[in-house]
Amino acid sequence: ATVFLEFWKRRRAVIAYDWDLIDWEEEEEEIRPQFEAKYSKKERMNPISGKPEPYQAFADKCSRLIVSASGIFFMICVVIAAVFGIVIYRVVTVSTFAAFKWALIRNNSQVATTGTAVCINFCIIMLLNVLYEKVALFLTNLEQPRTESEWENSFTLKMFLFQFVNLNSSTFYIAFFLGRFTGHPGAYLRLINRWRLEECHPSGCLIDLCMQMGIIMVLKQTWNNFMELGYPLIQNWWTRRKLRQEYGTQRKTNFPQWEKDYNLQPMNAYGLFDEYLEMILQFGFTTIFVAAFPLAPLLALLNNIIEIRLDAYKFVTQWRRPLASRAKDIGIWYGILEGIGILSVITNAFVIAVTSDFIPRLVYAYKYGPCAGQGEAGQKCMVGYVNASLSVFLVSDFENRSEPTSNGSEFSGSPLKYCRYRDYRDPPHASVPYGYTLQFWHVLAARLAFIIVFEHLVFCIKHLISYLIPDLPKDLRDRMRREKYLIQEMMYEAELERLQKERKERKKNGKSYHNEWP
Repeated sequence: ATVFLEFWKRRRAVIAYDWDLIDWEEEEEEIRPQFEAKYSKKERMNPISGKPEPYQAFADKCSRLIVSASGIFFMICVVIAAVFGIVIYRVVTVSTFAAFKWALIRNNSQVATTGTAVCINFCIIMLLNVLYEKVALFLTNLEQPRTESEWENSFTLKMFLFQFVNLNSSTFYIAFFLGRFTGHPGAYLRLINRWRLEECHPSGCLIDLCMQMGIIMVLKQTWNNFMELGYPLIQNWWTRRKLRQEYGTQRKTNFPQWEKDYNLQPMNAYGLFDEYLEMILQFGFTTIFVAAFPLAPLLALLNNIIEIRLDAYKFVTQWRRPLASRAKDIGIWYGILEGIGILSVITNAFVIAVTSDFIPRLVYAYKYGPCAGQGEAGQKCMVGYVNASLSVFLVSDFENRSEPTSNGSEFSGSPLKYCRYRDYRDPPHASVPYGYTLQFWHVLAARLAFIIVFEHLVFCIKHLISYLIPDLPKDLRDRMRREKYLIQEMMYEAELERLQKERKERKKNGKSYHNEWP
């Protein structure tokens, strides 16, 4: 992420130089008409222009910002409520699929539950996105930003925040909360004292996280490409159909080019906002949980190869020509990209330490395995790891509602007294039955230590990369210096020519000064 952003800064500098925008600064922006109409009765002198202008009181501004922040918090709560609804669906459905008649679904109840939950979650995401756009627009107008750029920055931040939380909340739940608070056999935590909370797949939570990210990413990119190209195609087809009915086929073919262009679809009211938002959310997907889904960058690359051609076709053939405006950078989006880069370091540290089995395996190899105390870790050092990661449970300690339908004699010939489950807990006959073992605390301490070391190490590398990669390419810096040198030479020569001309005129008129330079 850091290398990408650093090279983007270099690319931005080249583009800005080619378009002569390096030293371009936006002029004093005009006040938005809505702001002027709202606060026209109260004015104060502008310290720059010295002219009176509408003024928004500090108390009024603070009250509007508080109401807007409350609205943002409420909508985030709506997202969390939607995620909680998906959690309830998963809890109820996994038991339903486990008792299904078809053996295929019954034997793969965990995968079926995850797959259907992700599809339902995607539908909820797309529905909430429509609502969020209207809410963000309402809250931004409620704040009454003074200038157009302030309005755009405020609206952009809200839309990104809403869509980012909406898109990633269920992913964060699966990565860091799924299966963490389920209890243990004999003392399961239950929802409404009825349904057991969902646990991860026996192989770990990474498979669930990988499925969540893969399905959401593929479905969202497919849907976005369809809406970007399919929707304008359908609208233009409908427009052409109405024109044929109104003017006839012969008259329509004689339209001048400007009228044909006018009959195309107008550009989005927010300009390139949707294009930027799509790329920023995709950037988040390819960095935030890349440790769990390494295929995300490949899927993003394949999507962008297709989308860049679809966008070109859409801009050239389906939309009216957009109005150009000057800009020296991408504005607030760059700050959002940097924020995602920082967040990705933290989330990947937690994914590696908490979600994966990397740390438990490492602790076993160096502390509890056959190679404990020898300072080495290889394949032979992992012998017995699965057995060490399982705890013992006395079958007679099951709750009444959780008792198995058989005593297991059909498997071993005699009733089973014990079973195993994945956790680090003491055996049932210990002084504190089913309490956490010392290995649990060793794993927890190692996880916390890994997160701290990993974050600090990656952040140091991140800042080192930022320092080592210059913001301007060498050839561009040389061109800029050459340009500055030539301008100084021209100014010097012009000034020298002016002074020589004045001196000749004074000599011609017979005037001379005692302090004149020779």
